[in-house]
Amino acid sequence: MASSHPEIPRAETSPTPTSAPLPPETPVACYLVTQTDGQVTQGPTTLPLSELGPGEVLVEVAWSSVNYKDAMVTQPGNRVARRSPLVPGVDLAGRVLQSDDPGITPGTAVVVHGYDLGVAHHGGFAALARVPASWVVALPAGLDPRAAMVVGTAGFTAAMSVDALERVGLEPARGPVLVTGASGGVGSMAVAMLARRGYRVVASSGKTQERAWLEALGASEVIGRDDLEPNPGRVLGPGRFAAAVDCVGGRTLALVLRDLAYGGAVAASGLTGGAELATTVYPFITRGVSLLGIDTVATDRARRQQIWARIADPADLRPGDLERFVDREVGLGELDEALQDVLAARVRGRVLVRPSR
Repeated sequence: MASSHPEIPRAETSPTPTSAPLPPETPVACYLVTQTDGQVTQGPTTLPLSELGPGEVLVEVAWSSVNYKDAMVTQPGNRVARRSPLVPGVDLAGRVLQSDDPGITPGTAVVVHGYDLGVAHHGGFAALARVPASWVVALPAGLDPRAAMVVGTAGFTAAMSVDALERVGLEPARGPVLVTGASGGVGSMAVAMLARRGYRVVASSGKTQERAWLEALGASEVIGRDDLEPNPGRVLGPGRFAAAVDCVGGRTLALVLRDLAYGGAVAASGLTGGAELATTVYPFITRGVSLLGIDTVATDRARRQQIWARIADPADLRPGDLERFVDREVGLGELDEALQDVLAARVRGRVLVRPSR
């Protein structure tokens, strides 16, 4: 269900000075997941402010979003959550309410994602979040907190992938760029970003019903997963693609490597197709192919700022119409269904979370 919420074409900064510290017992609305003896309980509740965890910056969370990691922490025996109880939410955006860091001004619109957020440190599914100052990135002009969460971790990963490919020489004249898992969160953003940059994008997806949507995002061609293996008996494919953004991993990544043109590169960020990579050295030693690993968890703040600046720029990586990526908006009381839908791949685009709703 798409939203008609208007975008604010500038970063939001409030002149509000630092207020008196909130009492430690201040109740904070949140969505809490608790694992006990292999059983999981979850749902909306409140935590006292004193239990939000360590950090120099207190953020009033305007928006978060539902990522696959957030859904995974609700599953018994998962290896994603590293603490219990846990407030999920691996990304968030809002305004700085209080700050003990002189470089971060109260009232500034910020985005926080990665690191331990939502896995070992209480995350974005809460009205307030306390985080280390080193995790906080001020939103550049052109992005408000809601727009930042429409992009979210998935869009940031896509942007890092495009940036990495261009750092090793990719440009539109080199030829078509393949995006695997193109109907997913990272893949769909990558399609739109590459198209905005002037690339001819070939989108690969197992969901044939998403062809029209991917074409609307800018894909010049949409292919199925089976189309990646035209010559299964050969160690190298015809070299159809100048580069690729791979969101799948496993066998798909191996097939992508063998079909890159000379000097091509693939930016790999996914493993939904498996963590094992069975390939040969031929793409690397006969075509000079590069495999670029994309990690957005431990990326330093300077790099994050550079990527978010590219995302905010409508002449660079910002997709033209962010609203087409919004599946729905939910409050804390509606997260149960949204988390299940993400696990079952019943979501197209982003589920935005508004903790105050």
